[in-house]
Amino acid sequence: MDKTTVFLYRHGETADGNAKRYKGHTEVPLSKRGERQFEEAAKHLQKLIAEYDKEEDTAIGLTKVYSSDLGRAIRSAELLGTPFGLSPTPIPELRERNFGRWEGLTFDEVQSQYPDAFDDWSKDPLKFSPIGGESTEDVGKRAIPPFYELIKRHRGQRIAIVAHGGINRIIICNLLGIPLSNIFKIEQDFGCMNIFFMYDNFPFLKTLNYCT
Repeated sequence: MDKTTVFLYRHGETADGNAKRYKGHTEVPLSKRGERQFEEAAKHLQKLIAEYDKEEDTAIGLTKVYSSDLGRAIRSAELLGTPFGLSPTPIPELRERNFGRWEGLTFDEVQSQYPDAFDDWSKDPLKFSPIGGESTEDVGKRAIPPFYELIKRHRGQRIAIVAHGGINRIIICNLLGIPLSNIFKIEQDFGCMNIFFMYDNFPFLKTLNYCT
């Protein structure tokens, strides 16, 4: 039985810090703290990979690093891959949800400017989409197929993926068979790591929302 290991990360803290803002497709650079988060994440992953190689008596190492095509994810993935001599390959389908007219607004601003829509979003985050944006279902339809294609392509290997809070939650729900309506019951902090072992097509969650 083949064992494929997936290290799934959320990008590091962005320059707007912990502001509760709908960034979506908007380009926001990493903060200095966000850069440090992934420098530390890279060191931790090096140690983890070495331990796995020793335990499994292999020399697989880390095969490939992938990321969303948004700058904050690419930069995080660059830092993560540096100790392994790996540059990230961007996957456009793994970019964060498009929030349409809500892009760049804080939660309070959205609630004030679009009270009815915000209420609809709160009641049904699965099917609701802001004007010009995507629903949770829309994001799942574009993100899940390429994710499984990566697993298929790297069967028996180890890969790292740097994406976003929303994308990660959708992937985790899908792997564990959790209804997408529960995505906001899963925390994904800046710079966090999730680890899945894929035994053929059977997923096993090893680590959730771990931060160095």
